[in-house]
Amino acid sequence: MMTQVSSPPPEELVKQWESEQERLRQQVVEDDTEDWQRSPGFCGLQRVGGVDLSFIKGDEGNACAQLVVLSYPSLEVLYEDSRMVTLTAPYVSGFLAFRETPFLLEALQRLRTGQPTLMPQVVFVDGNGLFHYREFGLACHLGVLSGLPCVGVAKNLLQVQGVFKDEEHQSQIAALQKGGDSFPLTVASGKVLGKALRSCDKSSKPVYVSVGHKISLDTAVRLTHSCCRYRVPEPIRQADVRSREYLRIHFPAAAT
Repeated sequence: MMTQVSSPPPEELVKQWESEQERLRQQVVEDDTEDWQRSPGFCGLQRVGGVDLSFIKGDEGNACAQLVVLSYPSLEVLYEDSRMVTLTAPYVSGFLAFRETPFLLEALQRLRTGQPTLMPQVVFVDGNGLFHYREFGLACHLGVLSGLPCVGVAKNLLQVQGVFKDEEHQSQIAALQKGGDSFPLTVASGKVLGKALRSCDKSSKPVYVSVGHKISLDTAVRLTHSCCRYRVPEPIRQADVRSREYLRIHFPAAAT
């Protein structure tokens, strides 16, 4: 049955979410905390995770929540968990985490309980981390609540705190010559909240990388580049591909 949850949320709910984001924001660690992060070749990193939600077309309430764990550096899938979930929280720009995080945490908990030796050492999130209206996007939310290092990788630029997709931004993108090249996303306050990364030689369109939790921005950018066979880092790409495939198999009448 199709579920529509697009009604506007009460002001009280938004205020509650803002307060929760502010509280959790204080717990974000923006530095490298693991030995492998300080190694030029990420020596000691063996497992990278990716999460994503894919929706049935025309249905805002039912989605496939996906977790994948890949080997590193070979980027082969070691584990996958696809599960249909019903989202009850409304979608509000800037508060995506309140819709999606509970189901991603559940997926990580199932892995921790069932096959703890496959727990990822870092999780890539299809969305933003610190590069967010209140500097607390989905990747920060998942990182703080899971305790795992997290990296936010967004496919589109969130126009936030004075960063716009204007001529200057387009010229900076044009100056990215090869995979691994990047430029900082500097907000009005002067803080650098993320970087635009040309993730591979084959794609001139960048991705937008920001810290989620327990990793520095430079390490997050370097790690993202090392996980890209294509434009989107492989953990997120595989999570997206597999969640869409799950919907195609289980809901063939509803194209995603």
